[in-house]
Amino acid sequence: MRRYVAFLRGMNVGGHRIKNEDLRLRFEAMGLAEVATFRASGNVIFAAEKGDGTVALTERIETGLSEALGYEVPVFLRSAAEVGEIRAYDPFDPDLVTASAGKLQLSMLLSAPAAAAREEVLAMETEEDRLAARGRELYWLPSGGMLDSLLDLKAIDTILGQSTRRTKGTIDQIAARHFAG
Repeated sequence: MRRYVAFLRGMNVGGHRIKNEDLRLRFEAMGLAEVATFRASGNVIFAAEKGDGTVALTERIETGLSEALGYEVPVFLRSAAEVGEIRAYDPFDPDLVTASAGKLQLSMLLSAPAAAAREEVLAMETEEDRLAARGRELYWLPSGGMLDSLLDLKAIDTILGQSTRRTKGTIDQIAARHFAG
């Protein structure tokens, strides 16, 4: 069995509400094992057979959730190893992170952006909004609250495609709790 995290976009916002227990049961009904949830924001940890490819697994989860909930739920699937790599990666100088009044954010993308798209987004960086990209993730260190930022998140989504955002702290906590050892 391989372990994964499904980061679900748009859960418990905009009138789409589901309790963690119901979400867990939906994943088990799809034949997934060792299912656990983390916080009420669409973070589902589970195990799947080693033969399940990530594309097929993502499609299976998206289809299963769509059929069960009646609306589309984009899934950003990461393996346990990928979550560990995200946890270990520090895109910004620790002094910058400590000095920031904002929380380090991580946007998970469906695929790694082309070099031109990545560079276009990274050019939006300011001293108030630091940006870094690595693989299928975009890191954002706002200097204050997210709502106070002038960073054009809609433009970034237009350039990079759909994403879902979590704090790096959330990713670190999932890795420590579910994939340590």
